[in-house]
Amino acid sequence: MKTKLSIRLAGLLALAVAAAPATAQNLGGALKDTVRRAATSEVQRKADQETRRATRCALGDKRCASAQATGSKAPAGAADATRGGSDHPLIPRYEDSQIVHYESEEFTDYGLRTGKAKSSGTRMVEGKLTRITYQSPQDRSVLEVFRNYETTLREAGAQTLFTCAGAACGDIRKDIESDKRYMLLWGSGDHRYLAARLARGGDEVFVSVWVTKNASGGPARGRAMVQLDVVETKAMDDRMAAIDADALRRDLADGSATLYGIQFDTGTDRLRPEADEQIVQIARLLEQDRRLSIQVIGHTDAQGSESSNVALSERRAQRVVDRLEALGIDHARLHARGLGESMPVASNDSEEGRALNRRVEIRRWGGR
Repeated sequence: MKTKLSIRLAGLLALAVAAAPATAQNLGGALKDTVRRAATSEVQRKADQETRRATRCALGDKRCASAQATGSKAPAGAADATRGGSDHPLIPRYEDSQIVHYESEEFTDYGLRTGKAKSSGTRMVEGKLTRITYQSPQDRSVLEVFRNYETTLREAGAQTLFTCAGAACGDIRKDIESDKRYMLLWGSGDHRYLAARLARGGDEVFVSVWVTKNASGGPARGRAMVQLDVVETKAMDDRMAAIDADALRRDLADGSATLYGIQFDTGTDRLRPEADEQIVQIARLLEQDRRLSIQVIGHTDAQGSESSNVALSERRAQRVVDRLEALGIDHARLHARGLGESMPVASNDSEEGRALNRRVEIRRWGGR
């Protein structure tokens, strides 16, 4: 199929052939200029199209999945210096960058820096963590590489939580450069940082981007280095099944029922959508036994201060009570209480233990 460019060029060639000898030389020169400009424009247009297409693919555009199903392939990137690593599907690499370090954990906690000071500017999040260190091409500035990531996140609809450059980043640089895994990130004062949040359905994705000019020796010296950390929040897969009303009744006969199916967004009292399945089962039990009243008790892990954990656990318990009332349960039969970190069922030294300690418990409160 002929392109618009080839049709235009064919027309110009026809004019050149038909022209009088006296004007053919002038027309030939003009034709060369026109061809050169048209070709340059077409190449630039194709390059822009490919850049936009690659970005859309990395951000999950459904059209890319369709193209892949028919055998289309994305252009290959630079050869990576580490095995087993790959770009995160949501955040494409800067063009021609190389992966020099890669690691992934299915479920862990992560301190996302959202301010200069670690004590007051850290947001704890948890979920699947992907860490990728990139070495950018030679002669690319920190600002150029950083703006590329900034633009990609903005176009994906990300909310910027914190961004900084140089001294305004406070001790973030110290934290990153002191991590032995990131020796290549030992940089100069030329560095920039961005923390952002992306919404994906009912889940959240937190992203941190650190770009610095490498000041160490070796082939990486002087290059812009990128540390990309991505946390995809999710509840742990196990212990999530809702306990039905009959099982709740049996558990309460022994004193209490522990519920891991009631999950909240990290560090907040905002119920996750999947928590409703368990709360509906509690409401069903209370409808079946109208003499039963319950105490809803919130528990946390030991992250944060003791007082803040007590307050958070009480707010979470109250959110469950509020939802039960919305389902038609009389508020007089419900009581919210928060115990914070005071009654752990596992060690808080591991993520698995902390996940066990974050729970909602119900106990009989009056009634039979």
